Amino acid sequence: MKNIFVKLKSSVDWLLFGAIFFVSSFGIITMNSFGEDNIFSTRQLIWLFISTIVLFGASLVDWRFLRKTGYIVILFSISCALLLFLFVAGSVFKGAKSWFDLGPFAFQPVDFAKITLILLLAKYFSRRHIEIANVRHIVVSGFYAFFVFMLVFLQPDFGSAIIIFSIWFAMILFSGVSKKHLAFVLVSGIVVSLSLWFFVLEDYQKQRIVSFINPLADLSGAGYNAYQSTIAVGSGEIFGKGVGLGSQSKLQFLPEYETDFIFAAFSEEWGFVGVLIIFSLYGIIFWKIIAISKKGSTNFETLYGLGLGAFIFSHFVINVGMNIGLLPITGITMPFMSYGGSHMVAEFFAIGILMGQKLSARSVEKEKEKNEIVGVV
Repeated sequence: MKNIFVKLKSSVDWLLFGAIFFVSSFGIITMNSFGEDNIFSTRQLIWLFISTIVLFGASLVDWRFLRKTGYIVILFSISCALLLFLFVAGSVFKGAKSWFDLGPFAFQPVDFAKITLILLLAKYFSRRHIEIANVRHIVVSGFYAFFVFMLVFLQPDFGSAIIIFSIWFAMILFSGVSKKHLAFVLVSGIVVSLSLWFFVLEDYQKQRIVSFINPLADLSGAGYNAYQSTIAVGSGEIFGKGVGLGSQSKLQFLPEYETDFIFAAFSEEWGFVGVLIIFSLYGIIFWKIIAISKKGSTNFETLYGLGLGAFIFSHFVINVGMNIGLLPITGITMPFMSYGGSHMVAEFFAIGILMGQKLSARSVEKEKEKNEIVGVV
């Protein structure tokens, strides 16, 4: 037991964990402030406890075995199989067949599929860093991401599909592929989209897309949630209305305040000052993820860390954007803050893997020191 605590002390990045823990705590406080019979905060507190154990456990593992292609292929195959099985045994929630109903709790496999995709792309690009300028690497990596993208898109879970594309696009940029080739792929995608818009889609289909992109254009319909969230954010002003005094959430004008619109509910209670605190905590999270990634012993660890940073950053930007009316409502959760066990456990687990990279980095340093000593002798 003593050895475990010693290992935790050295493997866990306590500043990163502290920032994540405070963000999660702010989310629980916000959930707890709306009604005495609110069960969300109690459940989320349990999930935070479980997720913390998962993070600590993952940080103690030497994850160098993930550099082997076989393990990555197995994990990726399991993730895709679970996504496929959703079409057979999944439960419909908010119009999307994206959950397994297991009785006491529900499980959403897409959260873990995002992590396995990051691992797969990190492995793929780390092995091909010398010949990365070849356009086929954009195509092959795009195929892996597109396969997962379509499985999620057809549920339909548009928000998670956007995150999957964001992960692929970010890791393409990090890998150092030819920008000319990437530009060609993107321009081709734009041309196809414009062709569909002008020559294929019917007027009612175009209207649905416009309502999705600009929900505030239809305040009585698709834009209602976005409009209420912007009111909540703005009404917080400088210092907020106080914990438990957010009228938009407490009077139930703001829907899904514990998940999609947790940021709006928090902003109404804590105001601009609270938003600065939350943004500062997320700033620490992004900074530490990048810092740890740069210390990776191989390209695989570095690319994994950068991919993880892109994953969390995409969630953060999209959630904040839709809460203040700048981006479409996609059902994207606020990382570490929104209610839900699946995404919280997945995020903490992914951070645990990142922290576990310290073990492999130290092992490499010890091997170098040993070789140097042997060489001197």
